[in-house]
Amino acid sequence: MTSFPSVAFIGGGNMANALVSGLLSQACPLENIHVIEVADGLRTQWNARGVSTSAGPDASLQSRQVWIFAVKPQQMKEVVLQCKPWMSEDTLIISIAAGISIASLATWCGSPHAPYQNIVRCMPNTPALVGAGVTGLAAPAGLSNDDRGIATALLSAVGQAVWVNDDAAIDAVTALSGSGPAYVFLFLEALVKGGEALGLTAKQAQELALATLAGATKLASTSPDSPAILRERVTSKGGTTAAALAVFHESQFVDIVSKAMRAADRRAAELSKEFGT
Repeated sequence: MTSFPSVAFIGGGNMANALVSGLLSQACPLENIHVIEVADGLRTQWNARGVSTSAGPDASLQSRQVWIFAVKPQQMKEVVLQCKPWMSEDTLIISIAAGISIASLATWCGSPHAPYQNIVRCMPNTPALVGAGVTGLAAPAGLSNDDRGIATALLSAVGQAVWVNDDAAIDAVTALSGSGPAYVFLFLEALVKGGEALGLTAKQAQELALATLAGATKLASTSPDSPAILRERVTSKGGTTAAALAVFHESQFVDIVSKAMRAADRRAAELSKEFGT
């Protein structure tokens, strides 16, 4: 990103912190960032970093080219409407609220008869906090290529950015990569507990589990082979891995993961109905 747009973050929590840290690591000027945060403590922390802040939506939004809404789904409509008086016709709206549809955002920012087009709905994940996130993005057909490029650059500051087609695909992204870190952490917990049950210390089990997950993920991301082929190469007939995988298969592990993801996808759709237009 050779030049940085002026950005207002509406909501100064963890995801805003991750995105700002990513932008600053790429030499984005501090003056290009503004944070609107109602919590006094968080606002004080932002000010200590040299970032300008406001306690609520105000005229400071007028000078910001990009607005990134990082608030809870149930707060989105109210907050968007509070900010709307300071929108210009070319303000780029980026939402990271789970379940809030593009159609809802377009109506809130425009009207039912003239839906606003300069909108990106996205779903980042928590590894963004360490610059290793992945974000799914979707937008109306009317979004310009320039604005797509701006959104891609901003979200790429904390990891990878992957464009998908529509709201349904963003709900799927939510179920996979948005909620996915929790699945990995649960599996990590299980590995550690299993190692302890077999006689390892908690420290030993955690070190081994963390290194195993990191190494396997790196191998999968750099190998031309599919995860299925990589799994087969670790699995010798009649060996220890085969014995362990047999238990996973008997317990229908793949089906359990698929069922869990369908539940997350369904909940994302429910959020849209609960808090959308």
